[in-house]
Amino acid sequence: MPGFELFGEQEKKEVQDVLDSGVLMRYGFDNMRNGHWKTKELEAAITRRMQTKHAQLLSSGTAALTVALASAGIGAGDEVIIPTFTFVASFESILAIGAVPILVDINDTLTLDPVAVKQAITKNTKVVMPVHMCGSMADLLALKTICDEHGLLLLEDACQAIGASYEGKPVGSYGDLGCFSFDAVKTITCGEGGALITNNKKYYINADHYSDHGHDHVGKDRGAEGHPFLGYNYRISELNAAVGLAQFKRLDEFLSIQEHNYSILRNALEPIEGLVFRKVPAGGIENYSFLSFFLPDEEKAKVAQIALTEAGIDGCFYWYDNNWHYYRKWEHLINRDSLGKLPNEVIKQLPDFKKADFSKSDYWVGRNISCLIKLSWSEAEVNERAGKMVVVLNKIL
Repeated sequence: MPGFELFGEQEKKEVQDVLDSGVLMRYGFDNMRNGHWKTKELEAAITRRMQTKHAQLLSSGTAALTVALASAGIGAGDEVIIPTFTFVASFESILAIGAVPILVDINDTLTLDPVAVKQAITKNTKVVMPVHMCGSMADLLALKTICDEHGLLLLEDACQAIGASYEGKPVGSYGDLGCFSFDAVKTITCGEGGALITNNKKYYINADHYSDHGHDHVGKDRGAEGHPFLGYNYRISELNAAVGLAQFKRLDEFLSIQEHNYSILRNALEPIEGLVFRKVPAGGIENYSFLSFFLPDEEKAKVAQIALTEAGIDGCFYWYDNNWHYYRKWEHLINRDSLGKLPNEVIKQLPDFKKADFSKSDYWVGRNISCLIKLSWSEAEVNERAGKMVVVLNKIL
């Protein structure tokens, strides 16, 4: 990743089709399109590849999460369990519909700890949202078992793990709903875009309507369409979908490259004593977009990240101090800083994260480094990188 590294003639061709038609909107203007419906084509491709009945393209991964929650009827006062290690979009999407994000610890998978999830369930809990960070997945079987026991919705945030699988199923398709991001730095990019997938027809119809101002899309006169319920604008454009369509056709190509480059680095690092790789749940296969490992302690991890950067090894992230991805730097959430008034339900139910004990998460994230796997590396560049990483990490360990 990211997919933009390999932009080429396929992407240009799909975009040119849209520009030639002059129709940049996904709905309407049927006679002008020259048969091009890039959004519909991409949605069909996603359903086939992800083995689900329905897919809805949205304007972003954040939009996909928001629409997925809304499509299932989640709203004011409903609690949604999410991990402490994720992207800010997770809690943004929850707060956007008046629901309440409940942060819980992660484990050595760098994703939701099922034990912590079980302990966090209350009478207001409606959703468990595992976030498949850095190309690998949560323990979905354990989480699904918990959801089934308590009557909860399992919503997979697979925005960083497209192409990964669990028990033979594509991630995103294991739960009741799954979401993907196609933003600028994802394995598959639309520039900006996202998608939700589901086998639940009601959720799909709700998502279709909700993401387009409540339009029911019945008939061929957009101005005469009904509005069965309130909606908002989370539509993707045909230009973005066109880029994504070309990229999605290349998903297996990209995954193969990522696995090849990942394997070279992993094989080089495995003999290093004191280095432990993140756990992939039994039955899971990563998408190989990141190589994540743990050092013995926080101090060594910080030193290693700096040393790797100084050695010219870019793209090695120390999430513990990251503003976007780890709870420690989410001051706006912790302090409840909002432009408008937060709903009463959020004010009453949102935990006081200033007093929260997430030491279990700190134990894992504080020792972790995740190294981005690029698509554009040559064989020589990957091997050179592997050699440098071995030298740097051996000095520290």
